Amino acid sequence: MTTRPARPALWCTFAALVLAAHAAPAAAQGTAYVTSEKDAAVTLIDTATLAVKGTIATCQRGRHVQRLPDGLVILACTESGLADVIDPRSGKSVRRIPLGEEPEAFDVSPDGKTIYVSNEDAGAASFVDAATGKVLKSVKVGQEPEGVKVSADGKTLYVTSEVANTVHVIDVAKAQVVKNVKVGKRPRRMALTPDGKELWVTSELDASVSVISTADHSVAAVLRFQLKGVRAADITPVGITMTGDGKRAFVSLGKANHVAFVDVPGRKVVNAVLVGKRPWNVTLDKAEQRLWVVNGLSDDVTVVDIAAAKAVKSIPVGRVPYGLVLVD
Repeated sequence: MTTRPARPALWCTFAALVLAAHAAPAAAQGTAYVTSEKDAAVTLIDTATLAVKGTIATCQRGRHVQRLPDGLVILACTESGLADVIDPRSGKSVRRIPLGEEPEAFDVSPDGKTIYVSNEDAGAASFVDAATGKVLKSVKVGQEPEGVKVSADGKTLYVTSEVANTVHVIDVAKAQVVKNVKVGKRPRRMALTPDGKELWVTSELDASVSVISTADHSVAAVLRFQLKGVRAADITPVGITMTGDGKRAFVSLGKANHVAFVDVPGRKVVNAVLVGKRPWNVTLDKAEQRLWVVNGLSDDVTVVDIAAAKAVKSIPVGRVPYGLVLVD
């Protein structure tokens, strides 16, 4: 029998690194994580090449997704009634957290210990312990709650009710609604200005955004969207995000297949960019140079160059994509 010579330690180390690289397509750096309502998987996009580089199996009907304070990625699975927590370093699920029936959107407390989730069928906002999955508190709100947003200090929680056309203001410590703010028809998502003084709320069936003053929770202004050649009924805003300086907002216009660029201080639309079919949600990269738009009916993600106000590329992903988060 022929005995093979021992391989140098350096060669073995190099080989191990090569194998590790090929075994971990979900490398943390420069990755967009895209959820899908029709596929039990998260699609991974390389943010440098704008190409799909793999998928990660997850629970059923993945929807809202964001990062936890510790850097892990968390997504809500509506049909499974769970949150799946993924470690970007390994590209693997590290735990599943029960979120109750029909969890749709959520937010996380500043310390990462509590998940605030809207339970659509129950008409409630639940406070869930992120470590144990135990429901700590449940607050009744209007029918079909959707968007969830917690203030930077963690003291106030905002929840939209699609049926009641209301934003519910919840005192977190007391776990009770302290005010109901009427907005446009079918409110969906929200964004707080960086100074915390205004809450911007999209209304899908009203072609508008309501600007709520957080000082007294009154509606300070309503911004209405118009697009040349597009009927008002087909302008259905859903997703919204803001720049770090609070000067610009980006709003997905749903059936209108555009994203609006909004001057926040001036409360006016300054541009509109054509993207895919039925854009749902929008995400800014860290440098605020590109906007990532998730298109629910064309099964793709459109990357928009913000300075040029122009779509760069549309990337096919899973069936009925919903949310996206970036790991830089």
